[in-house]
Amino acid sequence: MHKRFIANIISRIVLIVCCFLFVPLIWAILADPNSTEVKAFIYTILFGSAGALIILKNVKLRASDHDKLNAKDGLAIVGLSWVILSALGALPLYLTNTVPSYTDAYFEIVSGFTTTGATVITEIESLPRGIMFWRSLTHWLGGMGIIVLYLALLPAFGSNAFQLYKAEAPGITVERTEPRITETAKTLWGVYFLLSFLETCLLMFGGMPFYDALCHTFGTMATGGFSTKNTSISAYDPYIQWVIIVFMFLAGCNFMLHYQALKGRLKGYIRNEEFQSYLFVILGSIVVFSLILFFGQYSNAPVRDATFQVVAIITTTGFCTADFDLWPHFLRFALVCLMFIGGCGGSTGGGMKIVRFFLSIKIAFRSVIQTIFPNAVVSVRFNGAACSERILRAVSAYFIIFMFLFFLGAIVLTITDQCDLVTAFSASIASLSNIGPGLAKVGAVQNYAWISLPGKWMLIFLMLAGRLELYSILILFHPATWRK
Repeated sequence: MHKRFIANIISRIVLIVCCFLFVPLIWAILADPNSTEVKAFIYTILFGSAGALIILKNVKLRASDHDKLNAKDGLAIVGLSWVILSALGALPLYLTNTVPSYTDAYFEIVSGFTTTGATVITEIESLPRGIMFWRSLTHWLGGMGIIVLYLALLPAFGSNAFQLYKAEAPGITVERTEPRITETAKTLWGVYFLLSFLETCLLMFGGMPFYDALCHTFGTMATGGFSTKNTSISAYDPYIQWVIIVFMFLAGCNFMLHYQALKGRLKGYIRNEEFQSYLFVILGSIVVFSLILFFGQYSNAPVRDATFQVVAIITTTGFCTADFDLWPHFLRFALVCLMFIGGCGGSTGGGMKIVRFFLSIKIAFRSVIQTIFPNAVVSVRFNGAACSERILRAVSAYFIIFMFLFFLGAIVLTITDQCDLVTAFSASIASLSNIGPGLAKVGAVQNYAWISLPGKWMLIFLMLAGRLELYSILILFHPATWRK
């Protein structure tokens, strides 16, 4: 590990986030210039900027240093950046006494940056406007990726930018819109910004105030889930709910497909096997959920509630329009299954990702066939092409590690908090897949405030691991990472 290089890059990333902290500071000043909220943001900006500038002054890089960046450095920069930025971002919540402890503040901001949407705050609507906006803004920053934003704003890595990009990018492969990674980062953030702008306009057209429209846009496009209302999206009319459904669906798609569509290549959606599977799972689930809700009389608007919750869960957004914990056991079980699947690779959604889920099934079928016919050569295909053995091994390894962390989280919660199994398992997958609400004690109308400190730190670890595709966090626990 090149520690000086890593310290320099992380310091630059901290400065970028400090610049974004001025936005909630403005909202705080508009609400009350003399409030403790204003002071908390100023102290945080000064502390973060001073620390970063001191490191940059003492740890300078030469142009040739960028060529030293390797895969291990890339993973370490991503993992450490998210840990450090969350520590900095938690300060405004802690300094304003919005939450009772620093652990709770750290949990809340990690939940924001990782677009999980789990909260320890019981009264959302009483939050200061600056703090509430900062919670939602962390969604938007973390949705497309803090490192991707850095590459878009400060393209100084050349060909080695790929090591950083692939360490944060979701999915099994790293796709590009342009030959240079920095141009790809700019393109992705451009598409992200455009969709965010469109949603904000449509929400305001439906009567939502500008402030609320921005906060809900951040939560939708980042598939985060923080709302400005205690009752989440159920506080709004059907028009607002349908707008959010559409943009949750788009946020769960591969943003490369959106870029192709903007270029006029709409057939990219139809030809993409992952998108086909994504659409099939969503439509099939909506039909089943709607029929059960209708005939069981569990909802006054079965189609809308079914559509909203299916899309919100599979895209890992976590917004709610109904208390699905009161739905039949089969539907609750189906929602948990959707939590595992998640959105598409290259989206802002969490979970295992559609591509990994279906490739895992194909790998399992291939193993069955080869058990029956040992000499058979069976290829696993995706998007019409045979997948390499390297990709298949990576998918299998990811699946194993993902399931291990899921069970580990559930076991820890049963020990530290003596949870019932439904609560423990749903809290674990809701954190690892970056969804937010689970079932039982962490259900749609519940929160995570009651969980003990050890339990919260376990969930913090799961949220970070899930958002960073496991490896960028796990590598920080390997001794070899810290050696040169």
